Formats: sequence, C-alpha cells, structure tokens
Amino acid sequence: MEYTVQKLGQLAGISTRTLRYYDEIGLLKPARINSSGYRIYGSTEVDRLQQILFYRELGVNLDSIKEIMTSEDFDGTTALKEHREKLLEKRAQLDLLIENVDKSIQLTERKIIMTDKEKFEGFKQKLVDDNEQKYGKEIREKYGEDAVNKSNSKVKGMTQAQYEEVTKLEEQLALSLKAAMATGDPAGELAQKTAGLHRQWLSFYWDQYTKEAHAGVAQMYVDDERFTAYYDKIQPGAAVFLRDAVHIYTKN
Repeated sequence: MEYTVQKLGQLAGISTRTLRYYDEIGLLKPARINSSGYRIYGSTEVDRLQQILFYRELGVNLDSIKEIMTSEDFDGTTALKEHREKLLEKRAQLDLLIENVDKSIQLTERKIIMTDKEKFEGFKQKLVDDNEQKYGKEIREKYGEDAVNKSNSKVKGMTQAQYEEVTKLEEQLALSLKAAMATGDPAGELAQKTAGLHRQWLSFYWDQYTKEAHAGVAQMYVDDERFTAYYDKIQPGAAVFLRDAVHIYTKN
C-alpha cells in the first residue's frame, strides 16, 4: 500500500508535521512525490518509520537514530531483535514498579506489611536500568563486565537509608561544585572538598575505589558529551572544573 503524509501519520499515531520534519532532516524520505506535489510513502518507508519509533520509544535522540539507520552496516532484522531485548528489559522494569505500587496500595489499605527495602526495589532497579541504557556500553568497555555487574548489585542492595543518603549527597555535590566554581580555583579548599564529596558519592556505586578509576571517570565527564551535558546543567564548564579538581585530588 501507499500512504500520503496524512494517512501515514494517522496509521502511526504521529503528526504530519513530524513526518515533514523527518523528511527535512533526511531521516525518512518519501518514496516519491506525486503529480499533485504530495509526499507518497510505501512499505519500505513504513518499515523505516517503525524502526524510528522503536528507537524513539527507547529514548534515542533523532541525531543518533539517523546516524544508526544510515550506517552501512545497519540491518533491520538485527535492529528489531535488539529492540525486542530492550523492550523486554523495559517491561521487566515496569512490572517491578507496578508490583511495588500494588504492594504500596495494599500497605495503605492495611492488607500487607511491606518492608522498607521492598518500597525502594523498583526505584533502585530503574536507576540501574537507566544507567545501563544510557552508558552501559561505554562503562563496560572501560571498566569491564565484572566491575559493572558488582556496581549494579551494590545499587540494588542499598537500604532505604543508603538510598536517601546518596540522593542527598548528590544534591550536596551539585551545590558544592557550583560554589567551588565561583572561586575559579580547582586546587582550592572548596574545590577539593567537592572532589571528596564526589569520591563519597562514587563509593555508593563502586565495589572498590581507586584513585586511577576516580581520575578516569572524571576525564570521561569531559570526553563524553552526555556526561558533560549532565554536569554543565549545574553551570557551564562544571564538567571541566570537576575533572580538574578530581585530578588534583587524586594526585595528593
């Protein structure tokens, strides 16, 4: 079958504006333009749109989707299998959260007794899954399967108090980093205190701390634009400043 922009949008549940934008950026071109000037899409374009929507559902940005799908070694069948694995992981995470909510409802209705550990199981699993989805490939290549698996196990084994403590520590780290940047000195007392807070924060996730690994992860904050963007939300240049402070901290 062939579809106009409007019909394909209705079929896929997306706006015609989105389809036109995909055409403009070269992500999804129509099969042809008919004599009336309408974009016409065929089965190949429908399959490609399905792949795009799968990637979008998994949180992949459009630039990355385009890079993946225009790669010479892109294979649609392999991609579908990878989508399936990711969706199964996502379903498992959602099932765990639903189970957590169900138990919480029963708890409020006095039907069951729920331990503090059970209350946080879903949130801890989401933390692990989100981290795997965003950075799993890179950190496994850099630190190895065993180190990452141990870190994930440590996160899932956190108590309620530890979970609350690491959340509070992350907030303190952001405030301390911003204040340290105002001094402009990564070797200063406040910056070194921030580096120490960063070490404490890492220790909640790492099975074992080393200065080399600490310096390495700080460098990754600068080398990987996703980490840079995360820290630069605190203040532009925060990733570089933290890297410099940590490098000084780990040498002392």
